[in-house]
Amino acid sequence: MKLFKPHHAHHDRLVSVDLKSFPTEKSIQTLVEQNMQELFGIDVVKSELTVESVRIDTLCFSQETKSFVIVEYKRGQSRSVVDQGFAYLSVLLDRKANFVLKYTEATGVSLGETDVDWSQSRVMFISPRFTRYQKMAVNFQDVPFELWEIRRYAGGILGLVRHEGTSQARIGELGDASSGIAKVSSDVKVYTENHHNSATLQDGVWENYEAVRDRLLELDDVEMSPVKSYIGFKRQNRLVASVALKKKEVQIIINLKKGALDDPLGGTEDVSDKGHLGTGDYRYRLRPPGDDLDYLMTLLRQSHVQLEATTAGGT
Repeated sequence: MKLFKPHHAHHDRLVSVDLKSFPTEKSIQTLVEQNMQELFGIDVVKSELTVESVRIDTLCFSQETKSFVIVEYKRGQSRSVVDQGFAYLSVLLDRKANFVLKYTEATGVSLGETDVDWSQSRVMFISPRFTRYQKMAVNFQDVPFELWEIRRYAGGILGLVRHEGTSQARIGELGDASSGIAKVSSDVKVYTENHHNSATLQDGVWENYEAVRDRLLELDDVEMSPVKSYIGFKRQNRLVASVALKKKEVQIIINLKKGALDDPLGGTEDVSDKGHLGTGDYRYRLRPPGDDLDYLMTLLRQSHVQLEATTAGGT
């Protein structure tokens, strides 16, 4: 990834921003850990954790999915991310009580094994560069690993790019049922958009979802992030909306606090005092034929604009 900035004297000309190397793997770890919430939207639980002779660089927890995230930093490019990733997840699933205890000790918040969604566990690898082999090794639709390339530039600028797999092959189909890969793959799931396309959906519901999805992805910097219970649409790791598909309708949770939404037609439901999935205090029900999509988008843009203002303000 190349970055450019305006020339200091000729603003219609561009000059490249110099790439700066990380001196050590630890320097990457320190920078990321201090900014974990801003970069990835997850919380650091413990740094430098050893369980069953397996050393973990950073143990994190996602409040959104209620699951653990293991973060590994790489400055070199020699080790296999697949072998390492499955070793981490095997220990996590075999020693659940240890990880729950570490969370409680680090945060002071009591957490039980049943409070964790182990099926959404994942491993993130962060490195200045991954080899072609490493990228190909995780090119499966169900692999619970993420590869993030991190670059540091002059002026303190940081760049992050996620390697996205394209294959439809499933890594869980490799090896026999007793292998570590097969065991982890049976317990840990990677949720995609198609996971939510149930045969029980009535006519028009999936089409309405696709229309909402396409309109949301047209907004600046919005990306789709499917999890088990809904499909999230995020701007810089913050939810704009959480979209769940039900038998007769698409339910959208708009990420605005009570009192912050201008809804002149009263189309939303206040769910601030009701249990619900996703983040936000307003729920909108989009039913076929979906003629109210334009109005729904006026509400969703308010959440998007608020996140834009929050990001610009550095909070």
